[in-house]
Amino acid sequence: MTPTNGYAAYANSKIMTASPAELTLMLYDGAIKFANIAIAAIEKNDIEKAHNNIIKVERIILEFKSSLEHKYPVAKDFEQVYNYLIRRLHEANMKKDAEIMEEILKHLRTMRDTWKEVMAINQGKKVQVS
Repeated sequence: MTPTNGYAAYANSKIMTASPAELTLMLYDGAIKFANIAIAAIEKNDIEKAHNNIIKVERIILEFKSSLEHKYPVAKDFEQVYNYLIRRLHEANMKKDAEIMEEILKHLRTMRDTWKEVMAINQGKKVQVS
């Protein structure tokens, strides 16, 4: 087994054994990672790489949006936030604008950190956000 295959097996195992809350956290982390890659690609004028990673962020946001449970009133608020992020992602992708991506990244980090706090509260622990 090559190191790459070993890592893939580990990552797959981590995903398959994760709780729904942990999967959500992984998605936030993935969106943040892809947004950072897109920003770096924009700065290097690598249009294709920037586009591909902005699309990855958009797909994660669309997944969050599609999983909203509208029986809860807060779902409407989240839907508005997700719609805003999607609009900004489209704009960033059309313009290849790193500044817009930085704004999106800020929102994603805030949402991820809030999610970590919710997870900690539900587990009865305090967690440090980064």
